[in-house]
Amino acid sequence: MDLLELRKQIDAIDKNIVSLYEERMEISKQVAEYKIETGKKVFDKEREEQKIAAVKAMTHNDFNSHGVEELFEQIMSMSRKLQYQMLTERGSLGRLPFIGVDKLETKKARVVFPGAEGAYTQAAMQEFFGEEINSFHVETFRDAMVAIDEGSADFAVLPIENSTAGIVNEIYDMLVEFENYIVGEQIIQIEHCLMALPGTKMEDIKTVYSHPQSLMQSAGYLREHSNWQQISMKNNAFAAIKVAEGNDRTQAAIASEYAAQTYGLEVLEKGVNDLKNNSTRFIVVTNQKIFKKDANKISICFEIDNESGALYQMLSHFIYNNLNMNKIESRPLEGRTWEYRFFIDFDGNLADSAVKNALRGLRDEARNMKILGNY
Repeated sequence: MDLLELRKQIDAIDKNIVSLYEERMEISKQVAEYKIETGKKVFDKEREEQKIAAVKAMTHNDFNSHGVEELFEQIMSMSRKLQYQMLTERGSLGRLPFIGVDKLETKKARVVFPGAEGAYTQAAMQEFFGEEINSFHVETFRDAMVAIDEGSADFAVLPIENSTAGIVNEIYDMLVEFENYIVGEQIIQIEHCLMALPGTKMEDIKTVYSHPQSLMQSAGYLREHSNWQQISMKNNAFAAIKVAEGNDRTQAAIASEYAAQTYGLEVLEKGVNDLKNNSTRFIVVTNQKIFKKDANKISICFEIDNESGALYQMLSHFIYNNLNMNKIESRPLEGRTWEYRFFIDFDGNLADSAVKNALRGLRDEARNMKILGNY
């Protein structure tokens, strides 16, 4: 046979495949109707595994067996998505436990930030809430999370990602641990400054203090001063405080210009960070399950089985519902070797039907799916 004839035969087979696919999806609609009436779950893992084993057994070689497995995984995935869509349209999804609000109640709110006066986190807080706010600071990220969890603060401002140093792992882990939720974000430009006691000269310096990420972000500059000892601190503002209270001209800190002004230090050099387009993203967190009605970004996390194609199946819910995913991170699960929790940011609002549809599928098919916030 020539190529043209072979292609005609393939076209005829494909026509039959499409017809059978549409027939199958019509029956899937009837299955969905039954599940809506009876409250039966869409995803039946045991049934799907039995079906895959059955169709693989119909093939005649290993190559076709694997191909049929992939084919039917996709067919059943599309069937589930159709059923989720019907559940959404019929209002059978149940309400998400989040309340939409027109605006955040910040007028009399108490806001907590980790670190000390002069920290970058304080600058982010003031940028988001304004300077006339009722705020206080605590020593650690965890202290801030505990403050809103216990109700001594209404909101907390926490760094979650830096454009050069990457994510703040501790924050991701605590978003899972605590029943606190993201309701806003603020991005600020980072400019690290070298500061010391007034009158200090560069040749006097022997030790420099800063947060580990700030030291890393200023690695190129610090290599030019390889004789300086680098000492890590919990927070840049704490580094500024140590130098201010130390009364020692051999000590310097890397922190913000605002920290230098706050603690009476002299800025010896500005912009010591290697990359000048350095920014940090901060999140605003509360213990209430609320979201602004005009919010357009959603953060979630989930766990999956450690098997081939598991992550792809989860991500297919975003593709099918035409949702733009703009970030994915993973964190290892404690006590479970080589298993991970995935964190995803995507565009959308919890009131959107496409979002509800995707979240329903993820909730049914993933392990421990949690909505971290809509902001």
